[in-house]
Amino acid sequence: MPKNITLAKPIDMSGGFTDFFQTIGLTGTGLVTKAVAAVIAVVAIRMMLQIPGNPKSALQKGGAAIGTLFVAVILALYGDQLFSTVTTAKG
Repeated sequence: MPKNITLAKPIDMSGGFTDFFQTIGLTGTGLVTKAVAAVIAVVAIRMMLQIPGNPKSALQKGGAAIGTLFVAVILALYGDQLFSTVTTAKG
């Protein structure tokens, strides 16, 4: 008979959400930053879907949508470093 194989070590989750977010590597600030980036990305995609047929206004609105999507991607990738200096209060 083969021995039982442990696939994962047991984790104490008695601290609730704090323990859960530590296991996935996110802090409260990181989670909020990712959520804000996701909302901005949805807004940018909606802007892209509503581009009009007029070439001049389509170029303007398309550029704004791409810029908004770029901001969402940068916020998702580097948001925790960008906001870490703002959220660290000295009192």
